[in-house]
Amino acid sequence: MAKVELKRPVVEEIGNVIADAKAVLLVNYSGLNVAQDTELRKGLREANITYKVFKNTMMNFAFEGTACEELRQHLQGTNALAVSKEDATAPARVLAAFAKKNPQLELVAGIVEGDYYDTNGVQALSSIPTREVLLGRLFGSMQGTIAGFARVLNQIAENGGAAAAPAKEAAPAEEAAPAEAE
Repeated sequence: MAKVELKRPVVEEIGNVIADAKAVLLVNYSGLNVAQDTELRKGLREANITYKVFKNTMMNFAFEGTACEELRQHLQGTNALAVSKEDATAPARVLAAFAKKNPQLELVAGIVEGDYYDTNGVQALSSIPTREVLLGRLFGSMQGTIAGFARVLNQIAENGGAAAAPAKEAAPAEEAAPAEAE
């Protein structure tokens, strides 16, 4: 078998891993020991993120002509891919949290929902809360607004609607009075 034919399955595997991904992050893992790498892989697995180490040349071939093409410029050193097909910001959050405790891990770059992000962009993505947290905040703010509206309606009902009715009737009478005076 020719060398090219032996490499083709690896390139296809990388293509399958990045296909339909919401986020593909490239990390430099040099300097991590086995225990740290095991901890990292466990955290990524719990977040449903695929984490794989491939040769840079194989990733270079696989990225060609895809949304990940811009990552080719970063393929030097010891790189690994963190891929999420569900949550676009999860890999950045998990990797950045791990990198805070283990500075040997370097966030290199990423493609998130088709857009390229450098190291600073990936760091910025890591600060975006999860979808569940954002939905919780949205519903919390909506609940506060609805509760305030309900209190206002309750006050009107307790007063028998008497406070609101005379104010509306008084305004037309004032407008009509100057017209009669002329």
